[in-house]
Amino acid sequence: MAAYQGAPMGRAEWLMLLMLSVLWGSSFLFYKLMVVDLPTFTIVLARVGPAAMILYGVLLLRRERMGRSLPWPGFLVLGFFNSAAPFCLFAWGETHITSGLASILNAMTPVFAVVASHWVSPPERLTWRRAAGVVCGLCGVVVLVGPDALRGLNSANFMADAACLLAALSYAFGGIYARRLRGVTPMQMATGQLMGATAIMLPLATIFDRFWALPMPGAATWGAMAGIVVLCTVLAYILYFRILAASGATNVMLVTFLLPLNAVLLGNLVLGEPIRAASVAGMVLIGGGLAAIDGRLLRRRKKSPATLPVATDA
Repeated sequence: MAAYQGAPMGRAEWLMLLMLSVLWGSSFLFYKLMVVDLPTFTIVLARVGPAAMILYGVLLLRRERMGRSLPWPGFLVLGFFNSAAPFCLFAWGETHITSGLASILNAMTPVFAVVASHWVSPPERLTWRRAAGVVCGLCGVVVLVGPDALRGLNSANFMADAACLLAALSYAFGGIYARRLRGVTPMQMATGQLMGATAIMLPLATIFDRFWALPMPGAATWGAMAGIVVLCTVLAYILYFRILAASGATNVMLVTFLLPLNAVLLGNLVLGEPIRAASVAGMVLIGGGLAAIDGRLLRRRKKSPATLPVATDA
């Protein structure tokens, strides 16, 4: 697998990022439907187990192998940080807070990733431009969703809020750790991660949930389960690791800024919900944050002979 560099994203990577934001944005809705009938560990096992089997089948069709030479201990670590831990934390958190608030807290992922990458990844050192982009994007998320969704931050739901923030931190470490796994294709990475997560979740769901003895869930739960497996996990992780391979951990974390944005656009197109002035302002801030972190527009200005020289990042 190509090295995970912090390179600017091309058109293909931006398109995949937008697709990924739609897929992962729907996972908050699916969690909200599933927690009605199922406990946390069972929800996560139902997500990662079937997804791992589907991806393994795809690998067989592509004639790729999951051989002994692959970094299996690394897959276990990645499965914990990038799947098992954050999935459990978000699923449990949404039993106490709204899916909208969970998506806002998830937007802290690139903040954690930029800061952590500064210390462990020389190609992705923190610069003033990147720091300003992260702050700008995060402000856009807050403006977009509105102050009403943030009321739970100082209430009795503090533990659920903290769980979602811890999930965002786990995602950040997972994206950075994935860069250390070399000689692995994106499909092998996605499959190995989900296999590792399944190995973690199976004993937890067995011991604590006794999932085989649970009442049969309703139709909405089964539909949400199918969506979260096929769309939010199988397809989403294929896109995730392709972006990660091309553009680095910090850039792929930008997807968290787009999740609330997609909720507003889909609500308008599908449900006819009005787009408020705050929504437009939030979209502008998010777009500015994405542009600042990616840096392509600034580099083009520097290369243009018609513009004055601009100081480089600190």
